[in-house]
Amino acid sequence: MLADKDAMATIAVKDIAAAKKFYGGTLGLKQSGAEGAGVVTYRSGNSTIVVYQSQFAGTNKATSATWGVGDEIEAIIRTLKRADVAFEHYDLPGLRREGDIHFAGDFKAAWFKDPDGNILHINSG
Repeated sequence: MLADKDAMATIAVKDIAAAKKFYGGTLGLKQSGAEGAGVVTYRSGNSTIVVYQSQFAGTNKATSATWGVGDEIEAIIRTLKRADVAFEHYDLPGLRREGDIHFAGDFKAAWFKDPDGNILHINSG
């Protein structure tokens, strides 16, 4: 039924202006489609990310969106750190951490939050 349909990430935010600065500016996502009252749509590779205003923004305690960035992970982390993005550190079974990068064998992962506390994830996958 849905196996051949595209999915998108939908991320709740409290402040659309702050979200546009973060997603469009800090993360460099390109806005796509029409912008509506309380909603902005971005393209990220072949995916769509919908950022929308909600009173429930920041209440999710799990990852909201993930980007597989391959070998660019360390360069992306450095760029985001220069933009004052703070990385999260987790004690997860089977992972070890060096600085901001969590490792599972050759797999690398890092997590950070948007201005509303939504957890975002990049990995080498």
